[in-house]
Amino acid sequence: MKRLLLIEDDEETAAEIVEELSARGYEVDGTLTGTGGLDKARDRSHDLIIVDRLLPGINGLALIETLRTENILTPVLVLSALGAVDERVRGLRAGGDDYLAKPFAMIELVARIEALLRRPPDTRQTILNVGPLELDLIRRTVSRRERCIELQPREFQILEFLVRYEGQVVTRGMLFEKVWRYRFIPDSNLVDVHMGRLRRKVDGPDELPMIHSVRGAGFILNAPTS
Repeated sequence: MKRLLLIEDDEETAAEIVEELSARGYEVDGTLTGTGGLDKARDRSHDLIIVDRLLPGINGLALIETLRTENILTPVLVLSALGAVDERVRGLRAGGDDYLAKPFAMIELVARIEALLRRPPDTRQTILNVGPLELDLIRRTVSRRERCIELQPREFQILEFLVRYEGQVVTRGMLFEKVWRYRFIPDSNLVDVHMGRLRRKVDGPDELPMIHSVRGAGFILNAPTS
């Protein structure tokens, strides 16, 4: 029996969905708030999450982004009364796997759930390596050879982004957009402050540097040359 998590604040809609899916053999775990839904999703016990776009506590897109940041890859179907194309695109870009505009027919909801459940399991890497540096995306740990590196959540996000773009210049604008979720570049030294702290942790006093500044461009991470 597949276990689904339904995060929907409209009690009547939620009851209809639970009744339909339960009748079709699904086990449905429900909650009315984004905060409650995030807590339930974090236990990684569901095969699929159905989440409303607008929720009290934390909205649906922020919830999805948080799950993806924490490397929780459970498929997500977004429900929303906001059916414009740009809203659907926002839902998918936030990390959703499908988007269904309200009002919808139950038969379509079921079909989309079945399609998502037929997808093969996500096989994205959970361990990232660059030379002696290793990031565990599940445990949220970092090490350089035998040395454990303690990072704040934002520092971990920055380092993960640098590792994924190994050998490529990462601009401040890219970091603002992908890590801070800004759609503009503020007049701030925020990135440089965080990067300075990160470099002091990743590159120890007796170690060859891995994080480098590129004048007028941004930053780059490379494996040590020796």
